[in-house]
Amino acid sequence: MTQDLFRQDGYLRECSARVTALTPQGGVVLDRTVFYPLGGGQAGDAGTLVRADGSLLAIADTRKGQDAEGRPTADIVHLPAPGQSLGLAVGDEVTARIDWERRHRLMRFHTTTHLLCHVVAQPVNGCSITPEYARLDFHMDGALDKDALTAAIARLVAEDLPVAIGEITDAELDASPQLVKSMSVQPPRGTGVVRTVRVGGPGTQIDLQPCGGTHVARTGEIGAVVVTKIEKKGAMARRVVLGMA
Repeated sequence: MTQDLFRQDGYLRECSARVTALTPQGGVVLDRTVFYPLGGGQAGDAGTLVRADGSLLAIADTRKGQDAEGRPTADIVHLPAPGQSLGLAVGDEVTARIDWERRHRLMRFHTTTHLLCHVVAQPVNGCSITPEYARLDFHMDGALDKDALTAAIARLVAEDLPVAIGEITDAELDASPQLVKSMSVQPPRGTGVVRTVRVGGPGTQIDLQPCGGTHVARTGEIGAVVVTKIEKKGAMARRVVLGMA
């Protein structure tokens, strides 16, 4: 089981860790990590593992672990970039260091998608958050306007609203099913509590939903984001694509 330090603090850039397993595919499992694994639409982190001798192992992607039957585990697997010598064994100590510039773009885009959920206020049926762009697929008909959405997001960014990580119980979530905005991804269950992200404070809250991703601390940190494309993907599907200005 990998301790996921990024869940509590998305601004952690590195941590010390110990190798607990090496996968048949060449992945590295650590006892704890700051690397976010692909999930909830957000891309997995890239970065480096610094070996005890100071040499670097470049990590190209991060994924959730799977058992022999393909079922998810509590491990987080760091996938090295091709063409490298692994140079690690179980028990080795390393420093796990994310590509911070890349991660910060993911955080800015992810928080922007939550702002977009408030602006459009329709169920979400697909999501992708990468360092280059983000997109949300809304379950709706009717038209959306690029300029109007861009302006609405800009206003929320300018308000510099706080973004807070919290949690609710499974029972509280069951009592408030409207908090789940996504039709395609359901919040993870099993521990009795579900992690949440709240945008806005008392009297200014605009969004609260279950989310396991990494986010900026305030909307003002997002900066300039624009809606670059709106596509009709079906009778009840409208895709909104975001880019950094």
